[in-house]
Amino acid sequence: MEKVYQAMNALEAHSLKGLLASHQIDCVLKGETLSAAVGELPPDVQGVTLWVDPEKVTQARTLLQEYETQSYTHWVCQVCGEENAGSFELCWQCQHSRE
Repeated sequence: MEKVYQAMNALEAHSLKGLLASHQIDCVLKGETLSAAVGELPPDVQGVTLWVDPEKVTQARTLLQEYETQSYTHWVCQVCGEENAGSFELCWQCQHSRE
């Protein structure tokens, strides 16, 4: 297994694990139990890491890079005109789809 990502927290890690699984990429999470030691450990070892088989590393990193890029891109709802974060699939104001 090869490390492909360090998530900010367990919630993000599980979401990304689901993203990879939806593309038939098996993923193992490591470091979930370290959250109990927050404040005792340096920040760089507190995050949950995602690990995949070596033959899936390129595909996984591409998907994770798209995820990161999408997180910084804002979009405007065509129904209500509200600005939304790139990670939102639905408008936070009126609940209409991004498409």
